Order: sequence, then structure tokens, then C-alpha cells
Amino acid sequence: MSQRGARTMFGALWCIIRHDMRLAFRHRQSLFNPLTFFVMVIVLFPLGVSPDKAFLAPAAAGLVWVAVLLSMMLSLDRLFQVDYEDGTLEQLSVCAQPFYLIVLAKQLAHWLLSALPLILLTPLLATMLHLDAAHLGVLMVSLLLGTPIIGLIGGIGAALTVSLRSGGLLISLLVLPLTIPVLIFGAGSVLASLDGLPVQGHLAFLGAMLALSITLAPLATAAALRAGMSG
Repeated sequence: MSQRGARTMFGALWCIIRHDMRLAFRHRQSLFNPLTFFVMVIVLFPLGVSPDKAFLAPAAAGLVWVAVLLSMMLSLDRLFQVDYEDGTLEQLSVCAQPFYLIVLAKQLAHWLLSALPLILLTPLLATMLHLDAAHLGVLMVSLLLGTPIIGLIGGIGAALTVSLRSGGLLISLLVLPLTIPVLIFGAGSVLASLDGLPVQGHLAFLGAMLALSITLAPLATAAALRAGMSG
């Protein structure tokens, strides 16, 4: 690919990311729902179970990871739905740029809007759960590695249900079992840090899953979208 062609391609992908972000800010309720849900789960958990530091500190990583996972599920049904209904998705599928790269750009925009705000709020909420600052870095790294995997796998579920009007519950049923390894290694890295054990193995698994997801998930998502549009 020539340098001019590369600039054209990245310019087109940037336009897609910018379009999706502008569209999300026009529907602020759907943008803030995952963030509100995340905060409510973290805040209400100590009130409903126990505010004891000895209980909350070991449970903090698992609680944050479960809350992040469920919060991201709330926005997956709108990942392709709006573009599918107004015909934009069909036009994107026949444009000059590879469709799987367009899909990857849309999933990057979704991660920036749905996962990054949760990650930025995590230090404050994790401190409230008495997670020691020495282990907070491991939690943040695990979220930075793990949340894109959730978004990429979730994109496949969203593509498979794009032709359904109410596919939110079905997406969760399809995606949640596939994200269990991410949850295990993400929370496990912090628990290993709490126990004084090496965390590199857990983070390496997350990194390997992220590389695999970036390589294969957009292709699977693009194929599922084409099948949904042709059906």
C-alpha cells in the first residue's frame, strides 16, 4: 500500500470513529447508563454486604471486574444497530476500505466511549473499596488489556443480533460465557499481587488474548454483519 493510500485509509477510519463519538454524544442517556450502573454497583456493594476493610480489599478486584463487564454489556446492543437501521452499515460494507477495518474502527470508538470512562473512574472507586495503592496499577493494566477483548468479543454478539430489534439480552447470553477467561485472568492478576505472587503470567495471557482478538474478532464481526444484512 502506498503512503497516500495509507493516509486515505486512516483518514476514513478516523472519520468513522469521530462520527460514532458524535452520534453517542447526541444520545447522552445511552452514554451515561453504563457509567451510572458501574458507580452504583461499586457504591452499593459495601452497603449491602459488609463495609469491613478485611472483606472488601480482597474482593475489590473481582467486584470491579464484574461491574466493568456488566456495564459494557449495557451498550453493546447499540454498537451497530443505529447504522443498520438507517442503511449506513450497508453503505460502509461496499466502500473502498476493507470492511473489517471499518468494524475495528467502530469497536475502537465503542471502547473509548464505554470502557475508558470506567477505567478512569476505577482508581477512585477501588480506593473506596480499600484496595491498596500498591496493587492499583496491576488492576489498571489488567483493565486496559482486558476491556478491549470484551468489546471485540461483544462486537461479534452485536453483529449476530443486529437484525433483531431487542437483542440486548441475547447479546449478553452469547458474550458473557466467552468473556469468563478475561474475568478470571483480570481479577486473578490483582489477587496474585495481593498474595505477593508474580502477576506477569496473568497479564501475558490477557495480552495474548488481546492480540488474538484484534486479529480475528473484526473478521468474524464483519462476516456476521454481512450475513445479517443479506438475510
